[in-house]
Amino acid sequence: MEKRNFAFDRMNFILLAVGMVIVIIGFLLMTGPNSTETHFEPDIFSARRTKVAPVICLFGFVSMIYAVMRKPK
Repeated sequence: MEKRNFAFDRMNFILLAVGMVIVIIGFLLMTGPNSTETHFEPDIFSARRTKVAPVICLFGFVSMIYAVMRKPK
């Protein structure tokens, strides 16, 4: 039986899944109550939604890029 050479190994897939989970967590941190025409919600400008969540998403995307670029051993 021949051994196939795949572009990714198991560690690449694990890192890719972890990066995707981090991005999903970042998007979930961005959610919250929204403003309507009759009610203004000041929480849309909270630090969690405007600073923390985008940085977490960026970290997740960077880790996914690393998972794709990493060479298997």
